[in-house]
Amino acid sequence: MRGLFVTGTDTDCGKTVVARGVVAALRARGLRVGVMKPVAAGAVGTPEGLRNQDALDLIAESGLDLPYATVNPCVYGPAIAPHIAAAQAGAPIRFAPLLDAFARIGAASDAVVVEGAGGWRVPLGPDGEVADLAAALGLPVLLVVGLRLGCLNHALLTAESIERRGCRLAGWVGNLVDPRMAVPDENVATLRERLPAPCLGIVPRLDRVTAASVAAQLDSAALEGLLAD
Repeated sequence: MRGLFVTGTDTDCGKTVVARGVVAALRARGLRVGVMKPVAAGAVGTPEGLRNQDALDLIAESGLDLPYATVNPCVYGPAIAPHIAAAQAGAPIRFAPLLDAFARIGAASDAVVVEGAGGWRVPLGPDGEVADLAAALGLPVLLVVGLRLGCLNHALLTAESIERRGCRLAGWVGNLVDPRMAVPDENVATLRERLPAPCLGIVPRLDRVTAASVAAQLDSAALEGLLAD
């Protein structure tokens, strides 16, 4: 099954922003793109049940008629660590239902963009961490690097862990989360030199953040090429 697993150097590094841009870039190349947010902690109650905004944004960008419960099977109200939210809800996160949902989305699309929760080593529950879920899905990994002070250490440690888990770091995208960051160009140059995967785009501070404006910063041909590997 073709797709990408989008992870990040930490929480609030811009995973959803970049994931939506990836979806838009691939759709612009004529692909039917499914989306998935397997686990989300931080949701509001609606008449239909708990809804996470990141998952809703991904569904809207996909354009496919995907049931919310399939896109986001594990959703919890509090915006806290997922395994703690799951324990409080008495609903532990197990991988088997997530893999089943992924298979259904894959059957209805040409490729699936899956967004993780928090960073790469975030615990999920009895079956393991975000890293273990990515390995179980068998997708190449796209790393979102939140460009701010400390990003070099976070990015290099995450890349090292991805490889140790036997997953393939297919590429990375830099996202400028701190517009006051000192010497951003020099930091990006260091990331290009030291990360063992190609840079697929640098997202600057945008006046208006939309999937289209983010997609314009990405190498869409390279992204599609990753799906064919």
